[in-house]
Amino acid sequence: MKKYHEILFSSLIAFFILNSFNSCKKINEATQLGDDLIPPIDNVNTFEASFKTVTNNVLFNDSTKVRFNDDFALGNISNDREFGQTNASMYFNIVPSNTPGSTAKIYPFFNKDSNLVIDSVILSLSYRGNYGDSISMQTVRVFEISQTSEFTSDSGYKFNHPNFETVGGQLGSKTFAISSLNDSIPLVRKDTVKVANVLRIRLDNLLGQRFASYDTTKTSNGGFNSDSIFFKLFRGLAIKSDASGNGLAYFNLSDPAKTKLTIYFKVTKNGVIDTTSADFLHLTNGQANIINRTPANGYASYLGNATADDDKIYLQSQPGSFASVKIPELDNFPNSIVHLAELIITKLPSSQDDIFLAPPALFLDKVNSLDTAYSLFDDIAASSDGSVNFGSFGGLLRTNNTYRFNITRHVQSIITKKDANNILRLYAPLRNIIYTTTGSTTKREVSILPRVAFGRVLLAGGSYVDPSLGMRLRIIYSKL
Repeated sequence: MKKYHEILFSSLIAFFILNSFNSCKKINEATQLGDDLIPPIDNVNTFEASFKTVTNNVLFNDSTKVRFNDDFALGNISNDREFGQTNASMYFNIVPSNTPGSTAKIYPFFNKDSNLVIDSVILSLSYRGNYGDSISMQTVRVFEISQTSEFTSDSGYKFNHPNFETVGGQLGSKTFAISSLNDSIPLVRKDTVKVANVLRIRLDNLLGQRFASYDTTKTSNGGFNSDSIFFKLFRGLAIKSDASGNGLAYFNLSDPAKTKLTIYFKVTKNGVIDTTSADFLHLTNGQANIINRTPANGYASYLGNATADDDKIYLQSQPGSFASVKIPELDNFPNSIVHLAELIITKLPSSQDDIFLAPPALFLDKVNSLDTAYSLFDDIAASSDGSVNFGSFGGLLRTNNTYRFNITRHVQSIITKKDANNILRLYAPLRNIIYTTTGSTTKREVSILPRVAFGRVLLAGGSYVDPSLGMRLRIIYSKL
């Protein structure tokens, strides 16, 4: 690596000297990849080449799991005329809230002998944003997760995990427009307050009565003595979306101020009737955000065709698809100094792309012969907080409707070191794991998209009818 940098530095100095005496041709395609120093193309010392790619649409069966602090998708996309249908549901546990300043659990309904009357049971969800058509109507239904299901209190599950079994009828339902969740809602209790960015679903009062009936002793039915015992009595809540609507809403379950199950009740204290409430929160791991994709239309056609070189790429964000990208011409490229190698990907117009927006960022890595993925660790840099320097590596959607990746070191290694010319993988993940340096076993998680299932895009493939738009590798190099 040191020798390579010494050669590159010496060459750049030589080119600057030549530049002071010669009028050279400027680079004929705009480059915005940070502060890299690239000599002008004169076709004597510095050259430009464009290599065609071979691209294919592939369904991505990945293993990414939902995290406690993630924004969860909920809703249904029933009419994406390019990509088909999406349905998102949520599963999560709840436990009694702690006594302020203490980890001890107490019976939250005053006492077992009080004359208790359940007023209402409200499930509140902290709303964080949306994707798709925010004015279409969504209907969601709440169920109890079955005790016989495999759902546990301490796990996060894959986004493509099968749905969990529920028990009994629905506990409640709500039909709403996603756009209305920004509105303030007056809550009238002892004092009238307003809340915004909250979805409130009224549940059956029988659930409140059931919780109030749990024993307070330290037995198998002593549900308020520990979270683990409570979980054995009540596995958790499932929120499922009807097959209607045309968008996704995002909720944060770890926000205790706005996400909670609240039981409002009247209780007699010293002969006086008082109205109060008890909260149940999602405080620990034990959650799933199951997103079912049903490819249709052009997306399904391209996934199912037998073509090894697709002219179009239907890229659906995680959990969705990826594009395999081959660059065969690199195998026979002569030894050269590569000043810039950028993969250029053009976004094509598609039906409803004003509603179903493109991912703001894509990611690129490589796959070996064993189908094991590796990051392009020589070209990508990640900071200590897990953020990617997209300014140098690329991957952001630009105003000219292109995504570009700077893979200069990767290409240089293929040409000079004869490293394997692996298949590249282009996709839109929520997050990914990268190696920090060449040859390092140190991994770092990086965030790519703001939310799961956020974005889909139609791209020009390697064999697209207009070569100027087709996916290609552009190289600026000097011969050795």
